[in-house]
Amino acid sequence: MATDNAILLSTAYFPPVQYMSKFIKHQSVWIEATENFTKQTYRNRTIILGANGPEALVVPIVKGRSKQAIRDLKIAYDTNWQHTHWQAIVSAYNSSPFFEILTDDFQVFLKKKFDYLLDFNQQILEVISGILEITPNMQLTDDFEAVPEPFTNFREAIHPKPQKALPDPTFEAKAYTQVFEGKFNFVPNLSILDLLFNCGSESYSVLLESCV
Repeated sequence: MATDNAILLSTAYFPPVQYMSKFIKHQSVWIEATENFTKQTYRNRTIILGANGPEALVVPIVKGRSKQAIRDLKIAYDTNWQHTHWQAIVSAYNSSPFFEILTDDFQVFLKKKFDYLLDFNQQILEVISGILEITPNMQLTDDFEAVPEPFTNFREAIHPKPQKALPDPTFEAKAYTQVFEGKFNFVPNLSILDLLFNCGSESYSVLLESCV
């Protein structure tokens, strides 16, 4: 399934299924480390499915100058957002089939304090890759324009706001059982947490079937 061309992605906090499908489809994955931070994107937010529907969890960042390089962006801890995020995750997924199995893998990220958003997200990606049993050739960019060729530039394509997301003919969300399926129709492209907690070892197959 993996293609030879590389893909360029933004960093992401517990990224959506579409984002993780790129790790199945592409042999080389480059994470943008030199761009300026963009608000209201997956760079510092994830979307889970709770009892009241999709819920965005946002990592607060330390305010600085208007343009801040993503690699220099620090996480703010003036509110207890880690506790809030974990309680929301527990509420949404404690009845899912694989929650107890995967709790220790993810809870650590909402107990320990990390300084930089990029480092935080990269360590999350490494854990997710381990659970999925994939070994992507993952690299960080050194320069905003220095990217591999041929490559697919998806830095802005995967977006939490549908009106800002770009068409992706290589992704079609494969439906799977969700905790609140009796209350909602299948909600596609949620956080990878939703897929992992609900499907466990079958998550790789769902990602593979989502690749067109």
